[in-house]
Parts: sequence; structure tokens; C-alpha cells
Amino acid sequence: MKIAVIGQSLFGQEVYCHLRKEGHEVVGVFTVPDKDGKADPLGLEAEKDGVPVFKFSRWRAKGQALPEVVAKYQALGAELNVLPFCSQFIPMEIINAPQHGSIIYHPSLLPRHRGASAINWTLIHGDKKGGFSIFWADDGLDTGDLLLQKECEVLPDDTVSTLYNRFLFPEGIKGMVQAVRLIAEGKAPRLPQPEEGATYEGIQKKETAKIDWDQPAEAIHNWIRGNDKVPGAWTEACEPLQKLTFFNSTLNTSGLVPEGDALPIPGAHRPGVVTKAGLILFGNDDKMLLVKNIQLEDGKMILASNFFKGAASSALELTEAELVTAEAVRSAWQRILPNVLEVEDSTDFFKSGAASVDVVRLVEEVKELCDGLELENEDVYMATTFGDFIQLLVRKLRGDDEEGECSIDYVEMAVNKRTLHMPHQLFIGGAFVDAEGAKTFETINPTDGSVICRVSLAQVTDVDKAVAAAKDAFENGRWGKISARDRGRLLYRLADLMEQHQEELATIEALDAGAVYTLALKTHVGMSIQTFRYFAGWCDKIQGSTIPINQARPNRNLTLTRKEPVGVCGIIIPWNYPLMMLSWKTAACLAAGNTVVIKPAQVTPLTALKFAELTLKAGIPKGVVNILPGSGSLVGQRLSDHPDVRKIGFTGSTEVGKHIMKSCAMSNVKKVSLELGGKSPLIIFADCDLNKAVQMGMSSVFFNKGENCIAAGRLFVEDSIHDEFVRRVVQEVRKMKVGNPLDRDTDHGPQNHHAHLMKLMEYCQRGVKEGATLVCGGNQIPRPGFFFEPTVFTDVEDHMFIAKEESFGPVMIISRFADGDVDAVLSRANATEFGLASGVFTRDINKALYVSDKLQAGTVFVNTYNKTDVAAPFGGFKQSGFGKDLGNLLLPVGLLSFIHSANIRSKPLSARSYPRCRDVALNMMAIRAHFLLGGNM
Repeated sequence: MKIAVIGQSLFGQEVYCHLRKEGHEVVGVFTVPDKDGKADPLGLEAEKDGVPVFKFSRWRAKGQALPEVVAKYQALGAELNVLPFCSQFIPMEIINAPQHGSIIYHPSLLPRHRGASAINWTLIHGDKKGGFSIFWADDGLDTGDLLLQKECEVLPDDTVSTLYNRFLFPEGIKGMVQAVRLIAEGKAPRLPQPEEGATYEGIQKKETAKIDWDQPAEAIHNWIRGNDKVPGAWTEACEPLQKLTFFNSTLNTSGLVPEGDALPIPGAHRPGVVTKAGLILFGNDDKMLLVKNIQLEDGKMILASNFFKGAASSALELTEAELVTAEAVRSAWQRILPNVLEVEDSTDFFKSGAASVDVVRLVEEVKELCDGLELENEDVYMATTFGDFIQLLVRKLRGDDEEGECSIDYVEMAVNKRTLHMPHQLFIGGAFVDAEGAKTFETINPTDGSVICRVSLAQVTDVDKAVAAAKDAFENGRWGKISARDRGRLLYRLADLMEQHQEELATIEALDAGAVYTLALKTHVGMSIQTFRYFAGWCDKIQGSTIPINQARPNRNLTLTRKEPVGVCGIIIPWNYPLMMLSWKTAACLAAGNTVVIKPAQVTPLTALKFAELTLKAGIPKGVVNILPGSGSLVGQRLSDHPDVRKIGFTGSTEVGKHIMKSCAMSNVKKVSLELGGKSPLIIFADCDLNKAVQMGMSSVFFNKGENCIAAGRLFVEDSIHDEFVRRVVQEVRKMKVGNPLDRDTDHGPQNHHAHLMKLMEYCQRGVKEGATLVCGGNQIPRPGFFFEPTVFTDVEDHMFIAKEESFGPVMIISRFADGDVDAVLSRANATEFGLASGVFTRDINKALYVSDKLQAGTVFVNTYNKTDVAAPFGGFKQSGFGKDLGNLLLPVGLLSFIHSANIRSKPLSARSYPRCRDVALNMMAIRAHFLLGGNM
């Protein structure tokens, strides 16, 4: 379809680009004239494509369309006019000219909020729903027939910018494209706008944006956010009076105490109060709202908390590299402000002609110039002169904030075609610090046995400092005051940063843990990112319940429950999946609002410390995450004993788990969840898909070099297929490439550390000594590093050591069972004190369900293996531990009950009011046995 695009701005540019991608021919673009030497983005984009661009300053005079304008338009032969965002008045001669007419975008749910300031008034009126309309253009009164509408929730603290950026901009572009598609297909509706609920509000201007203080706090908040950023809600305040404009308002004042310096405001119910959090204001209902930014009369934007403070501390002295960056940024300013002859330190961005679209451009240019540095639009408004902007930029590049600089002493290493920057100190209270006494230890590269670097070795006093920092962050810090939704946003940001650094994290996992790089990308790091995103979504969905209880007449009673964070959580993680195990436990703790002290395994500390750096970049408040590399006997023991730690999460051996459980009980009866040893049975029946059983059987044992909590510790293969199964497995084992984990074609890397390699050798020697048949492997590979051959044992009897104990390595243990003897093999499979995972391969659904029900394990895999997911609870039975990682069933929260007694009117409920009771009970049982079914039943 031939389309004329009439409009302006980035929104118009994006609509134009998407229409061209859809295959439409844009025959002409009509946009606004250049302003201060700058062309509109829509016109710029069209000129690049060679599309005719027209920049009429006006389309009509004295109420009549200008003939020369109409003639130029008609010469294009457009079949449809698309007006994505247009500030000019377009004559009806143009609107009605094309075959299909004209469509226009409007950022409200018409007929509500007709007029040019629709987004402002959506917020000012406190609408709970917002959205946009695409309608058939009329004579400029926004009354044309509706073609398409989409709505969204308006969040309590939304501003014009956040609502526009979150929904109206991205979804509006899609909506415009969808509308054109409907027209092209002949399916576009014309629905007359209803008059019921119709409103029309004028353009918001500075002179009309003065705050009326004689209204509730919520109405004042809506007025401020509805005028943020343009034109800005203002008031007169102080002695002598000065004009102050307020931005970044919130009703989230939970935990705020109105203590600070009073700010007199004529007409206000009470004086404002300048606090560390910002400016607290009051409505006539005596409720509070908080303003975080104030613009002074001279246009300078400051933090509201700094209103009564003097000028900022002395300017930073820039290094040579920072001076080079400053000049590059100066050039960016010059490009954005072409009418300024020379950008000086005193040049004001906005007084020099910059608009809101230029703010976005500046933020993006800085991101490109400064290696992805994330600036907020707010930062530009806070530092409007070039000199102030450079000072702000340099502080961010250095990692400074209001509480001081965080200095990171990196170990740098060129590996995997990149330079790694690895922190190596303890991370306590948001800072990287040396251990008490400057004690350190060596962390070893298992690929060649070389020393990667020295890492700080935490002592008992360091544990006490970290717990104190976590407790203070939990009880007094910002973490406990922000909303659950804001907490989720921080975790989403952390996940995004982990994704941006995924190649670096995966390389460190390969270097420090011997993980095969490609597997580390997908699993070690990939699932870590998924975990944080999953739990970020749970932050604002942790809810209590109401419970009917017996009445104590004449009162009616009601119990309310509320789930609350438990406090400081100690997390002790193993060495097989350093980052993933950290993520499984930490993400759930943070989502629930807890703070954490993490002890990574002493042999694999580096990804945990890199993770600590990313928490700083994500804006996680200081003290929320603390990381202490060190020994389990010292650091882990102190965490278990510490009276201020309220929960321990541990993954490791059963022996150590028992000791931790005892310490938790003896110290302060702290909560504890344990994922301990395993000897997971995998039963393979003769009626299975043998090719799949071989493939998944290999994965069940050799995945991640066998260093896998749920690895199949023993395979039971039905007698009639036993020999063929073994033959195929050995054939596949001999195809495996053992080598450098950074090589892309490596299947199997080194074992994690030397002591574990020695343990595997002793394990295999004992198997041979007891009479098991060593079919292949069983030896260290003669090369530098800690490489061990993938190993297969057969003829393993139930009494043997290797039949009862896990190797935690690439050792497949195969036992026969008689054809058809299901109950006997189940008895053998369950004859262990472990119960972490299990599996069954069969085409018989009845057999699969029967065996799954009888296997005593926390997870049962059916015709698959190793298929964990962030949404599925994970944990064990018997001496494999208790408590769950992942899923939403056991987020680390406490339960607080309120019993409410009041004479209230209630509606009697019959049994029909409680549907699906049995389903709920069955879902609860799923915690006990987590079945995962594969295909080919």
C-alpha cells in the first residue's frame, strides 16, 4: 500500500521504519521544519532512504488549505495517511484525500482525555488504566471513529516518561503497524466513539501547573507525576519565596520518618520536611508523599535531600583517560547542539535548545562512548551544564556514589579471546576488602594445575562483619524500604547484567571450575540468569491468606496471614556449579526481601566474586549481598553458629549437612534447607526406546564431567537388553573428546580439583578390587591438569562399595535385573539412604507411573534425565536432605498471623465456594515427588 507518513519524533521514525519492513511503500514523509539547525528524526530517517521529505511550517492560512501544499501532497498518490505523532493541524482536504483515508495515534483510551496532553491527564486524574487509541482522523477534535485500542495498568508511581516508555511507545508502534495491516486486509473496523465518559482537557502549561495544596496526598502526587517532566508541577516555598518545581514523586513512604529540616510552603497543610530520602510533603488528609528531585528557579535540578546543603564537594581531578572521554562527550554535545559554536563547561544542555528527544540521544551516545555505561534520563536533568555532566559521568565510571567510591582490585587475564577482570577480595557491605590479617589462598586452574590468582581467605571476624552488614541492610537500609516491585526491578537488572557478561562468567567457570565453556554458557550461566529472572517476577507475588476460624460470639473472627522475610540468610554453596548453585539459593532469598552472606566453595570462588561486582552495577544496596571465600570449617561453621543468621541454605555432603543441622539447632534454632548426597537410580526396561535410553543414560552420568548432584549413581538395566546397552554406551564413550574446556568441540573437561581426582581413582580401584568389571576408563589421563577417563563398570553387585556410594564423577555403574521383575528392581533401587533423584525408561505408561510412585526420590525423571527448570521445585528425600530450591513453594519467608475480631457482615459460603480442593492437595504432593516426563511413551 502507498502510504504518506505525517508526523514527527522518534515514535514517528519507528512507525515509518516498521511500515517499510512490512513491505509498504512510503511515498512521502511530512514533518516539522528544522529547529535550531536540527532535523526531526523522522525526516532524517526518510532522507537516508531517499524518500521525499516535506517540512511545511504550516498547511493552511486563514482557515483554508494552502494550494501549493495540497498540490505537492496529491502528486504523491498516497492511498493512506498515517499520522503516528503530529503536532500540526492537517486540513481535511489532506485527511480525506487518500482512498483509505487517514489514521492517527492518540495516547489515551478515547473518548477519555481528548486533547494534546492526554498522558498528563491520565496521571493527574489517577486513572488505574491507561492505553492508546488509533482512530480514523477527524477535524482535530479527537472524535473520529475508533479502529484499535490497547490498554495497560497505570502503576502508582508512573510518570509521563515511564508510562510512555513502558507501554505507549513500544506497544503504540506495534498498534500502528497492526492498524495498517488491518486496513490492507480490508478488516479495519470503524467504531463510533461513545459520548459517555468523554473528556477534553487543554494543554498543560507552566502557568497552570501550580500545585493546589488543599487536597489529599494522593491527588498532589498525581498532579506532580502528571506534570513530570513537562511542564513541571511547581509551588512557591522558603523565605524569601522562590519557585520550586517538583519531580519524581512517590506515595511509597513506608518506613519513612518525617524528621529533618522544615521547608515552609504557603498554603500547604504542613511544612515540607527535607530528609535523607528526599522531600516529604503532606496532603490535607495528613498523609505523606515523597519528592526526590527539585528544580530551582535557575533551572538547576538537584536531589531533594540536598536542598539545604551547599554546593557539591570539590570537583574531581580527571585522569588523562578521563579527559579523553570528556572530549569525546563534548563532541557528542556539539553534534546534538549544532547552534552552539563551542561547548564550554558552562554550556547548559536545555538552554542551548535541547529537547526530551535529545536526552535519549545523549544517553545512547554516552552508552556507546563509555563501554555500555547505563545512564538514566534523570541524570541529564540532574546535571544540565557540560561541566556538571562530566563530573557526574566520571563518578559513575569510577563506580562512585553518594556513599563513596567502591574500589575494585582486579586480577586481569587474557583468556578465550577476551581479557577477564576478576575481583579477588572479600565482598562485605558493598566493598571489596582484604581478609583479616590479609590472609589469602591460591585458586587453581584444573586444566593445567597452574595458579590463577590469590584470593582473600575469610576469617571468623570477617564473617561477623559480613553478618553485621547484612543485618543492618535488612533492618535499616533501603532494601527493606523499597517496594517488592522495585526489588523485582533490581533483580531483573541484575539478570540483564549477568546476561551482558555471560561470556566472561562462562570463561571464569571454565578457568576456575573446569566447566566446558559451551555447557557453562548454557547451564552454569544460562540457568543462573533464568533463575534471577524467574524470582524477580515473584517479588510482588508473595502473598498471605485469610482463614476462617471459629466464632467467639457475639464477635466474628478472621485470621490474616502475611509472609515476611526471615532476615539474614547464610548460603554455603558447592564447587560443581559455582554460579548456578549461588543463583538458585540467592535469587529466592533476595526475592523474598532477605539479605545474604554467601560462602562459595574454596576451590571455585571467582564467579561468586564477579557476581558481587555485578550486584553493585545493578544497584543492589550495600550490605544486601556479601561474599566470603574461605574454608567450610571456619566460615561455614561460623555462619551456622551465628545468632544473627536466621536461615542456612547448604548444598554438599550428607556428613557436613548433619553437622550444620546440629549447629543450627544449638545456636538459635535457625531455619535450614539441605541438599545433600545422592545415589540416584536409573531403571532402564527392555521396552524402552533404546537409542534414547543410551543417549540420556550417557547424559545422566557424564553431564558436567559427572560432577552433578542428580547424576545417575547406578543404572539398572533389564537383562534382555543389558549387553546391547553396554555395547552402545562403550561405543559412545570412546567418541567423547576429553580436553581443554575452552575448546568448542570438547565434550569432557578436567575434574574440579586434585583431591577429587584422587578420590575418583581410589573409587575405581575399590570397584575393581571388589569384583566389578571395569569395561573402560578408570584412570587419570596422562597430561597436565586433573583429567580422568570416562569410566564404565558392569557386573556391579548390591553389596559393593561402588553400588552404595556416589563417585561424583564420570563413572557409570551398571547392574542387571531379571526380565519382568519390576518389584525386585524397585527394592534394589530404594535400598539406599539417599533419595535426591531417580529415573525410569519404558514405553509402558502404566509401568512408568507405577515405578515413579514407588521410587523414593525427590525428583523422578521419566524417559528423560537432567531436565531441571527454574519453575520446578528441586530437593531430596531421606539423607539427601530437605527443603527445596527453585519454584515458588518454599521462598524463604516467615508466616505472621493476625486474628481479627469485628462485627462485620459476611456472606455464608457453601461447599461449592471451595472448588478444586482435591487438585490443590495433589499439587502439594508434587513437592514430595517431582515427576518429569519425556516423549516417546
